[in-house]
Amino acid sequence: MDPVAAGPVAAVGREGRILVDSYWSGTPEFDGSEVSEEWVEVSDGVRLRVISWIPSTPITSEVLVFIPGWGSVFEGWRPLLSEWTTRRPILYIETREKGSSVMEGRISKADFSVGKLSSDLASVLKFYGIESSEVDWFSSSLGSTILIDSFSRGFLSGRSSVLLAPNSEFKFPFWARALIASPMPKIFHPIMKRLAVWAVERKVKEEGQRIRYRRALLTQDLQKMHLSARSLMRYSLPDDLSSIKIPCAVMTASSDKLHGMDRAKSIVNRIPKSKFIEVPSNQYAHEAEVLEEIEAYQSLV
Repeated sequence: MDPVAAGPVAAVGREGRILVDSYWSGTPEFDGSEVSEEWVEVSDGVRLRVISWIPSTPITSEVLVFIPGWGSVFEGWRPLLSEWTTRRPILYIETREKGSSVMEGRISKADFSVGKLSSDLASVLKFYGIESSEVDWFSSSLGSTILIDSFSRGFLSGRSSVLLAPNSEFKFPFWARALIASPMPKIFHPIMKRLAVWAVERKVKEEGQRIRYRRALLTQDLQKMHLSARSLMRYSLPDDLSSIKIPCAVMTASSDKLHGMDRAKSIVNRIPKSKFIEVPSNQYAHEAEVLEEIEAYQSLV
């Protein structure tokens, strides 16, 4: 029996008993590339986990910067990155709401604003001596939202950007909004994890996507995620995205009910000369096969 099928009380299941720290450290090594892992200081008391790969025989020397989604765990991207890291240098940045970040001192929802997340990305690029105008970007979910916001304000630039399942806004269920808006003592964190997994299981239909989200939710630092949700709950992308000059492709699947194809197409319509790429499923976008679509697009820009 699926441990989540019995509802929120049973949602943790066997996977909830893993050593969760193992998901937030350790260099993922792939044949054909050299890897390094660093915690980069992006502001006082805040350090982000950044993983970088340099291929032995790159197809291109251009750097790709990879920004995963809200709370996303690396394991979900392993199938794609195991192949991509053999082709080009890749910088994988885990944003500050994730369990890997180090945040010293007292934190608040203001620490998780889209503006703060954008500033973090700029700080990481500066640390590595990379100009954003020279970067090919790949991002998912919240990562895509951060980039669209940054591009629209001229804060970051790029050679190209592939935006998987961007969020124009963050719509939480009514019951979740009430919980997110209220203070949450740590004693309630396990209950919130179970409720969140249960809710996602009911919403998401793709099995691969369900597995990834379950794993990600069970391994989060709930204080960070709660404050991040409080910050994002009132956020929406600017209506006017006409200032974006970077070549952008928005990628999504019709079966991805969590992000929604209509919202993705609305973003495409607001970004000048952007392209819409439909993929068979959200899980497909996490597999090496999606490189065919990504590299075909990048070859045109």
